[in-house]
Amino acid sequence: MIECTSTGLLYRNPKPFLRSVHAWHPSLVVREGGEMLASFDLGEAVESADYTTYLSRSADGGVSWSAPERFFDDSAHANVTHGVRISGLRSGEVLGYGCRSDHIAEEGILNHSNLGHSRMDLVGMRSQDSGRSWTDIETIVPPLEGPAFEICHSVVELRDGRWIWPMATWKDWDGNAPNGVKAIGLISDDQGANWPTYVTIFDAWDRGILHWEQSVIELSDGRLLAVAWAYNTRTKKSESTPYAILKDCGEFSPPRLTGLHGQTAKLLQLPDDRILCVYRRDDKPGLWANLSRLEGDEWVNLEEALAWGGAPSGMTGVGASADELSGLKFGYPQPHLLPDGDVMVVFWCFEDGMHNIRWLRLSL
Repeated sequence: MIECTSTGLLYRNPKPFLRSVHAWHPSLVVREGGEMLASFDLGEAVESADYTTYLSRSADGGVSWSAPERFFDDSAHANVTHGVRISGLRSGEVLGYGCRSDHIAEEGILNHSNLGHSRMDLVGMRSQDSGRSWTDIETIVPPLEGPAFEICHSVVELRDGRWIWPMATWKDWDGNAPNGVKAIGLISDDQGANWPTYVTIFDAWDRGILHWEQSVIELSDGRLLAVAWAYNTRTKKSESTPYAILKDCGEFSPPRLTGLHGQTAKLLQLPDDRILCVYRRDDKPGLWANLSRLEGDEWVNLEEALAWGGAPSGMTGVGASADELSGLKFGYPQPHLLPDGDVMVVFWCFEDGMHNIRWLRLSL
């Protein structure tokens, strides 16, 4: 059975009567002994000028968390916002990779008339001491023109030493997309010094489908497995959750369907090779957990359960896509395996008038 055994808040604005502070887009690094490091974005609003990334840590397995501290100082760049995701390497090093986006006064970072994005830079940092100090911000040169990119995932370290950074190309402010809008993975063969190549993971832009907030994991047999939120810009509806498999770092297979009706979905392979997918369900309210397995290349669903019974998914097609995207009430779940076999999930959600970062502990 899938059971949520406990839940709590990683961050909630402690003094909403003094200031408006909301939280989104957490990422998590789990260390031995119960230590955890989390990053998340704070701001007055989801596109406000003060939107940037903070860090918090836990020494008791995620039960309690330190007050957030600003991740980094980027004062050399004015009128920008940030979104940085963290991941841990086998060496113990922690990576912080994300974006710096130009903030347009009275507009934000999204063009709500055409779903375009302001100009951005991809950036990266590293820490050798569990996130207490960081290297200077490095600007990443991508191997293709976005012109902008959706930062939907932390960098993934593969067993052969390469890194893959899943993201998606995005239209510029005027709606131009010279390489289409597709889900990709940037590839580095030298531990992030350069990112000279990329692989296409999902691409149905010719049918007006965006593949948002993908998740990529390396399976125990060395294959890569990816899922994504497939949003049809023509119907303004989400389609069934697709998956694709990469063998030998060649091309990803043509997408097939998981049988899930999801939007944002994130994956975790368990020690017994079952796959946990935590996702914002499109056809029912709340955050759901699904267990499946792969039989060859075939996705087989085993069990599912409601993990958090919050708001409906949103993105109903009633309003403009950018307006509905900015108005989502929860999302970006991040599942991590704990030493005792349970799974810690962090995600953002709107509760009692504020966007919080909440954690769940799942027993499988």
